[in-house]
Amino acid sequence: MKILDWYILKRYLGTFSMMLLLFIPIGITVNLAEKIDKILDNEVPFIEVVYYYLDFTVYFANLLFPIFLFLSVIWFTSKLAMNTEIVAFLSSGVSFYRFLRPYLIGATIVCIGALILSMYLAPQASKGFNEFKYRYLKHGQETRETNDVYRQINDNEFIYANHFSPSSNSARNFTLEHFEDNELNFKISASGLRYNPEDSTYRLTMADKRIIGAKGDSIFNYRTLDTILPFEFDELTPESYIAETLNYTELKEFISKEKRRGSGNINRYEVVAYKRWSIPISAFILTIIAVAVASFKRRGGMGVNLAVGICLAFIFIFFDKVFGTMAEQSTFSPLIAVWFPNIVFGILAVVLLIRAKR
Repeated sequence: MKILDWYILKRYLGTFSMMLLLFIPIGITVNLAEKIDKILDNEVPFIEVVYYYLDFTVYFANLLFPIFLFLSVIWFTSKLAMNTEIVAFLSSGVSFYRFLRPYLIGATIVCIGALILSMYLAPQASKGFNEFKYRYLKHGQETRETNDVYRQINDNEFIYANHFSPSSNSARNFTLEHFEDNELNFKISASGLRYNPEDSTYRLTMADKRIIGAKGDSIFNYRTLDTILPFEFDELTPESYIAETLNYTELKEFISKEKRRGSGNINRYEVVAYKRWSIPISAFILTIIAVAVASFKRRGGMGVNLAVGICLAFIFIFFDKVFGTMAEQSTFSPLIAVWFPNIVFGILAVVLLIRAKR
C-alpha cells in the first residue's frame, strides 16, 4: 500500500473508532439515567449492572454501527475536502476510483468485524441484555401469552390450543393428534392443560382420548389425567427476542425447526437472519455514498455535508425499520424487506459516484 492508502485508511478506521468511543458512553449515560430508578428499586447487584452495560455496549454498537460509520466517513472526508487535500490527490494524477480504494479496504475491514460481531458476539450480548431487562426492569410486565397456537411437534404429532400462558404454565382448549402413515391414529382433547416443571408432566382436565380403530373408535373420558407429552412447554411460546440471542448456525436450525412446527413468527426470525448479512454489507454502500457526498468543497462548509449525511442516515433507518416491520407483521417477503434499503442506497451510491467522478 502507498502513502495515500495508509493516510486515508488510518483516518477511516481512526475516525470510526473515535465515533464509537464518543457515542457509546453517551448511550450508556442516557440509558442509565432512564433506568436508574428501577435498578435501585429492585436492588440489582452492582456486578449485574456492570455485565448489563457490557452487553449493552456490544448490542448498541452492533445496532448503530452503519450510522456511526457513515457519519465518520463524511466527517473526515469533508475535512480532506475543506483542506483541499482531495484536489491535491486528484491533481497528482490519481483517479477518483483509485482515490476510493483505501475507503473500500477500510469498509472490508469493518464489514469482516461487523460479520463476526453480528454472527457470534452480538447474539450473546443480546441474550444478557434482554434477560436483565425482563428480570429487573420489566419485572413481570411481559407475560408472553400466545393465542391460537398450531404446531407440528415431531414427524407424527400436531398440537393446538387457543391460549398458552408461560407465566402460569397453563393452556386452554388443548388438542394433540397423532398420525401414522398420514392417517389419524388417536386424538387427545382437554379443556385445560397445566405443566408441572418439577417432574416435566402435564395435567389435563376434562380430557377425552379417541383411539381410531378399524372396527370402530374407542373413547376414554377423564376428569383429570397426568401424563407425559412429547414437547417442552416453553418451546411453544418462545420469547420475542429469542432469534436475536442465537448465533447464525443456531438461528438457521431454529428457523428450520419452527417451520416444521408451523410457527406464525417465521417472518420475524427470517428478518433477523437476513440482517446478519445485510447490515455488514451496508458498510460498502454507505462508505461510497459518504465519499461521494463529502468529497466536494462546499460553500456552506462541513456543516452542509453533515446535514446531508444525517438526512440520508435517517432515510436509511426509516426504510430499514418500516420494511422490517412490514415483513414481520404480514406476508411480505423478509428477504426483499431486509435487502430493499441496501438496493435503493446501492443505486443511489452508483449515481452519486458517477456524479462525483465528473
